[in-house]
Amino acid sequence: MAQARIYATGKRKTSIARVTLTPGSGRIQVNGREFEEYFPVLALRATAVQPLVLTGKRQSVDVEVNVTGGGPASQADSLKYGIAKALQIENPELRTTLKRAGYLTRDARVKERKKYGRPGARKRFQFSKR
Repeated sequence: MAQARIYATGKRKTSIARVTLTPGSGRIQVNGREFEEYFPVLALRATAVQPLVLTGKRQSVDVEVNVTGGGPASQADSLKYGIAKALQIENPELRTTLKRAGYLTRDARVKERKKYGRPGARKRFQFSKR
């Protein structure tokens, strides 16, 4: 690694993950808790570490994350994006691999705002002819 610490930010919906990458043994800490404790669902854990597994760095870097907002799935996705950005900063040669896998693309889908005169963003009140 060129630097001792690498910082990156990943976002998805309303969750923001601030990621710090350091050389180490593969330990991941989220909000001061162990990775397995913070994400008890196996699918969310698998989603979050995809960039590390793809680049083969799962056991060679320590990841420290501070994540806020959103739900568990949104937080796992923001963590995945943050890790991918940090790996790309650490080693620019990994960019093509990460980009091809789609990990460097910000998922811009967010909740649509509620419109006036409607009960939700797109839902309409029940139509009454009489």
